[in-house]
Amino acid sequence: MKILLDFAPALLFFGAYYFFGIYTATTVLIVSLFALVAIYWIMERRLHKSHFITALVAAALGGLTLYIHDPAFIQYKPTVVYALFALALLASHVVGDKVLLARLPQKTIELPDAVWRKVNLAWAGFFAFSAVLNIYVASNFSESTWVKFKTFGFTGLMFVFMMAHIPFLKRYLPED
Repeated sequence: MKILLDFAPALLFFGAYYFFGIYTATTVLIVSLFALVAIYWIMERRLHKSHFITALVAAALGGLTLYIHDPAFIQYKPTVVYALFALALLASHVVGDKVLLARLPQKTIELPDAVWRKVNLAWAGFFAFSAVLNIYVASNFSESTWVKFKTFGFTGLMFVFMMAHIPFLKRYLPED
């Protein structure tokens, strides 16, 4: 359920783009991201910082896209968000007693600190790679191709990256 909820703004952006164009899609993305923040607040009574940061970046860059009428700004939103995530993950190696991923509430997995550090670095690298890849796709392909890649390509890449963790982490997973 939560995966579909988290993916909803991207799907709404995609649908709005193909029916109405980039400017309507940008508006839909901004509204749906803030709606996602509100829904999680209502459901869990807590602010999901990653959703909130994504909504703020979308509002800033999407607002510029709408105001200046230049889609380039919204195309750089994933780069800014991914870069911020990568920097936060990297910074957590020197700030605090645990890396960022180890600080998140865990329901299914407990890892030794050394493994958390490796997983945290891997995610930082993944987000840095994604930030650069978004710039490449936005700069070298059509707007339509970028929208498809943003919606489905990054989701697919993240899924593959998460599945690639399984062989390394399976001994820490609960057996039931």
